Amino acid sequence: MKSADHHKGLRAIAILEASKGIVVLIVGMGLLLTFGEDGKASAIQLIHYLHLNPTGDYAGRFIRAMARLEESQLSLVVGVASIYSAARFIEAYGLWMQRRWAEWFAALSGAIYIPIELYELYYRPSWITFGALLLNIGIVGYMVWVLRESKLRKTSD
Repeated sequence: MKSADHHKGLRAIAILEASKGIVVLIVGMGLLLTFGEDGKASAIQLIHYLHLNPTGDYAGRFIRAMARLEESQLSLVVGVASIYSAARFIEAYGLWMQRRWAEWFAALSGAIYIPIELYELYYRPSWITFGALLLNIGIVGYMVWVLRESKLRKTSD
């Protein structure tokens, strides 16, 4: 059994992971419902709803991408979002229940993103990327510490 201090930290990370799963699931389902029929028309509607300039660079790219998006590609994106969300929910459950496999999963899945975040920070620096990198390093470091503490406690028993 983990100590009470680990319990609070693991629960905080579990809430974060479940939140990521919820956001990705909502975005995936929103894409399916919003852009399923006519991607270009839906994208233009969204741009106008958000009061963005449809001739702007990012808005134009978004509209062109949605116009080229086929139903099979959209289904693939939604499928990947669903799998990602399921993994986040399973991880959150395992961390909430203080399962060792979830601690390993959290450490490894978080560590996978660090090189990508470093690459992004180098080529497209932003405060969001920097913040995500720091948060991820903190979570991975904490999970490694929890795993190490657990191993040390197990060997001393």
